[in-house]
Amino acid sequence: MSAAIRLERLTGPALERHIDDLARLRIAVFRDFPYLYDGSLDYERDYLRSYGRSRGSVIVAAFDGTAVVGAATALPMADEPDYVTKPFLARGYDIARIFYFGESVLLKSYRGTGIGLGFFEHREAHARSFGEFDWFAFCGVDRPADHPKRPDDYIPLDRFWQKRGFARHPELVAHFSWRDIGDSAQTDKPMVFWLKRPNP
Repeated sequence: MSAAIRLERLTGPALERHIDDLARLRIAVFRDFPYLYDGSLDYERDYLRSYGRSRGSVIVAAFDGTAVVGAATALPMADEPDYVTKPFLARGYDIARIFYFGESVLLKSYRGTGIGLGFFEHREAHARSFGEFDWFAFCGVDRPADHPKRPDDYIPLDRFWQKRGFARHPELVAHFSWRDIGDSAQTDKPMVFWLKRPNP
């Protein structure tokens, strides 16, 4: 990671100062495949502020000077809504023992520089500091291989996640709803979870 880039954990007033920057960043990054997300600033502001209401949450932002170029979120899964926790509860997991990594977003020109790795390291260290979680978890949208908007040069992040010690769990699937770019209404998307045991 370039020395010019710094990672900073945002809470309280610092989070509020950067709410709009973070919201615009999420909308810009998630417009690309595989999410194709047609987002709104109002929704994104509310979503980000929900992290301020969770005792154990963290938002890690990447700054290039004063510009926010990336961000990653995480919080205890028990603070997530039912549509996130449902597949775990159905299979007997104790959601109080799971720390959920919401998402990582990073502008294209900064990818491949180690920032994504830093996001995982910061969130994992934060989760371990509580000493009460048996699993780290995140999910990714499951688009078909022949999706018409899949770019020819698209490379899934599976290998990167596997190198971080995460394993795909196709039996754990949540359904998130959003409007794809070009669509007139929201549709449900299958989100497959990846899990990792914290290092001892």
